[in-house]
Amino acid sequence: MSDDILIVNAGSSSLKVRLLGGGDQLRASWDEVPTELPDVDVVAHRVVHGGSRFRDAVVIDPDVLKTLIGYAALAPLHQPKSLDAYDEFVKRLPDATHIACFDTAFHATIPAPAATYAIPRAWTERYEIRRYGFHGLSHAWASRLAGEHLPDARRIVTCHLGAGASLCAVLDGVSVDTTMGFTPLEGLVMATRSGDIDPGLITWLSQRESDVPQMLEKRAGLTGLAGSGDMRELLDRADDDARLAVAVYVHRLRKGIAAMAASLGGVDACVFTGGVGENSAQIRLEAAAGLGFLGIELDPEANASRFDGAAVTDISSDDAAARTLVIPAREDREMARQARKLLAP
Repeated sequence: MSDDILIVNAGSSSLKVRLLGGGDQLRASWDEVPTELPDVDVVAHRVVHGGSRFRDAVVIDPDVLKTLIGYAALAPLHQPKSLDAYDEFVKRLPDATHIACFDTAFHATIPAPAATYAIPRAWTERYEIRRYGFHGLSHAWASRLAGEHLPDARRIVTCHLGAGASLCAVLDGVSVDTTMGFTPLEGLVMATRSGDIDPGLITWLSQRESDVPQMLEKRAGLTGLAGSGDMRELLDRADDDARLAVAVYVHRLRKGIAAMAASLGGVDACVFTGGVGENSAQIRLEAAAGLGFLGIELDPEANASRFDGAAVTDISSDDAAARTLVIPAREDREMARQARKLLAP
């Protein structure tokens, strides 16, 4: 069997295909389905929602596929795209072993007080309702590298900031809290998603507006506030709408980091990853500006520097009690790790 693994990462608005060889060396990369697929024995698919059933990576068989289709309503922006990608690649590579790696799996360890909604127990049991959390592949990767870089850091807050955004509280390598919940709509302000919102407001709006769930998924967040979900554009703009959108985003982000630290009883390291987390020095600086009481303090020069592909970059001030790191998102390598572990003899 070849060491090569084909990684298929279908997002809500993008497709990333990576071929990783032994040692997870990147052999090839595509942002669409390549015309000619490499001859591989293993294909690993990113699947956003594994529900309560899937707590680890799993080989996709007809029973697994049926269950994943049933979870599509819980992640309507992502799950159908993942399943469509699976259909395409299984047709093209029918003899390969196809593996599902789940964004929810890393958060299966969240304890009951953090995972449970205060709703009637009958609903919870009937519909498998809990706070599942998402971006688990990214949080797992970022927290693992942070732990290797800072062996004494037990309490790590990982900040995955991209078009979708979430935070995770990681204690000794285990997820104990996160900002996303039953669906990816909960938590931080995102490119098109509202994040946390008063459920009473949803009820009120549903009596006056059509298709409220769709609007909260695709037309809210930064897009709803300022007409664009692109953080780079908003930071370049000087109008009131853009300034307010960034301010709301940073306020929720700063508050969320503090909440994750509370779940950990403090913080030893804070990690920024994802497109915004890795590339926006301004967002990192503004988020950290109100977190000095947690020991988070940035070195402005280090924060503003180019990272040039470094696996881990420390942007903390020399005397900061908690370290702040920038770690490039490598969900592909985390998926390869899980696939190799699953198939190991």
